[in-house]
Amino acid sequence: MGNLRRLVLDVLKPLEPNIVELVQRIAALAGVDGVNISIHEIDLKVENAKITVEGNELSYEELKEVIELYGGAIHSIDEVAAGARLIEDVITAQD
Repeated sequence: MGNLRRLVLDVLKPLEPNIVELVQRIAALAGVDGVNISIHEIDLKVENAKITVEGNELSYEELKEVIELYGGAIHSIDEVAAGARLIEDVITAQD
């Protein structure tokens, strides 16, 4: 398997537990060097979050399990990076 280095997920989660608890739990996973959660929309009972995780040998399955344990559901995988190093997007004439 490839060395997953970055995952960007669109997640729908309940308001509780809050993102502080969720980010700390994700940060404790093996291979995670950093994690960021930003909220894009809040409803009465749920919020839409963008979760960015970086590290070495990330496990999508473990990350998914934690999100689901906290009542969340992954809507989409918006970005994924693998390999020996991270490659940042480059703006081209088509952009």
